[in-house]
Amino acid sequence: MNSPAQTNIAPVVELKGVTRSFEQGGVTIEVLRGVDLEVQPGEIVALLGPSGSGKSTMLQAIGLLEGGFGGHIGIAGTAAEKVDAAGRTALRRDHLGFVYQFHHLLPDFNAMENVMMPQLVLGKSDGEAADRARELLQALGLGARLDHRPSQLSGGEQQRVAVARALANRPELVLADEPTGNLDEHTSDKVLEEFLRLVRGEGSAALVATHNERLAAKMDRVVRLHEGKLD
Repeated sequence: MNSPAQTNIAPVVELKGVTRSFEQGGVTIEVLRGVDLEVQPGEIVALLGPSGSGKSTMLQAIGLLEGGFGGHIGIAGTAAEKVDAAGRTALRRDHLGFVYQFHHLLPDFNAMENVMMPQLVLGKSDGEAADRARELLQALGLGARLDHRPSQLSGGEQQRVAVARALANRPELVLADEPTGNLDEHTSDKVLEEFLRLVRGEGSAALVATHNERLAAKMDRVVRLHEGKLD
């Protein structure tokens, strides 16, 4: 598929010369070695690479989840390296959504409550948050499972709730790290199709880390992480 034509619109995320290294046993391991990337509004990009290639590290950089990165990381036009911790928290809260390989749902809350939670943090009323949660969960085929806790849901259903939670605050960019990696092939395909459909319907952009060429081919564009740089 072709990428959306967004040449006159600022990118949702912009990376320039992003680096990250770790010290291990007295040896410096360079994971990211000058990564450049732009993701445009509404564009769904597959980040392809084998396990251990640094895909998760790159998503952590964009998600502003830890320090130690060099270079420029722009989120919705703001240079993350120029703001303080509170500013980075605001960028995550206001512009980003996250889906991980493992759902990380709150076990004591039902599906509705898990999707309401990030909205309540943002200051929405209970009614607004409930309406939005119901809308998303129904769109993912979970209308009959709203009051079920994670332990009462299948793996695919749990991941659908995680997708709904990631989109609850209408993020400009969803970061997904192997979002179907712990599911069987049939369930993985179905959840990914629903994820892509919902993200496109919401108008969000997404960067999806995967090692699966077949799944990557379903997205608008594929970039490959190799030896710390994007091909």
